[in-house]
Amino acid sequence: MAKSTKGNVSLTSGKAHGRGRSRVVYVFTEGKVTEPEYIKAVRQLGTLKQPGTTVDVHIANASDEGSQRKPLILVEKAIALLREKNREAKRAGLAKALWPQIWCLFDRDQYEGVETALSRAKKAGVEVAYSHPCFEIWRVLHLKSVTGTFGGVCGLAEQRLPSDWHQVPGGIKAVIPKQIENRFADAKKHALDMNAERPDYIAKAHRDPYTDVFEFVEKGLGIASY
Repeated sequence: MAKSTKGNVSLTSGKAHGRGRSRVVYVFTEGKVTEPEYIKAVRQLGTLKQPGTTVDVHIANASDEGSQRKPLILVEKAIALLREKNREAKRAGLAKALWPQIWCLFDRDQYEGVETALSRAKKAGVEVAYSHPCFEIWRVLHLKSVTGTFGGVCGLAEQRLPSDWHQVPGGIKAVIPKQIENRFADAKKHALDMNAERPDYIAKAHRDPYTDVFEFVEKGLGIASY
């Protein structure tokens, strides 16, 4: 993992880059540890959907503190960056398919303004991977299906993670590759089954539980499996 300018962190896969096309993804994460470590692990393990394409991933808010990691703040920063990068791409004459993607990864937790954040992101063209009650539900889905509701309490989701995950360096917030290796297909299936239990007329912000992180993996990171 190499640091880049302006407080961003660039995550590279460690695999040799070919001469194929390349694109850039900027990610704003609510969590300072778990989501960036998950992204790093996925890129280490993952198989690209388009092997000839290089995807450079930057954690856009790596140096931000907790007060700057609320969903609405993330989206506002992401919208500003999207406009900047779109202008740059247009001036450079890049094909639209290679324009940078801007993503936000955030949770329901107990935050206010989540519905507004989701709405503003959609209107502006910022992609969002959203989890209710928190990102840990996506980690649970790598191991098993999920039933019941959580009432927005992340700790209830954490309780469904294996006890030995609390013992790794960094504790339960840490993500190491062996925790997710060869489990993406199961996690996606479990997520789709879980999400299907929540009818469409319920606003995404209130679907408990819910996650669409698999869309970020496929569309953002360009990963087919891991």
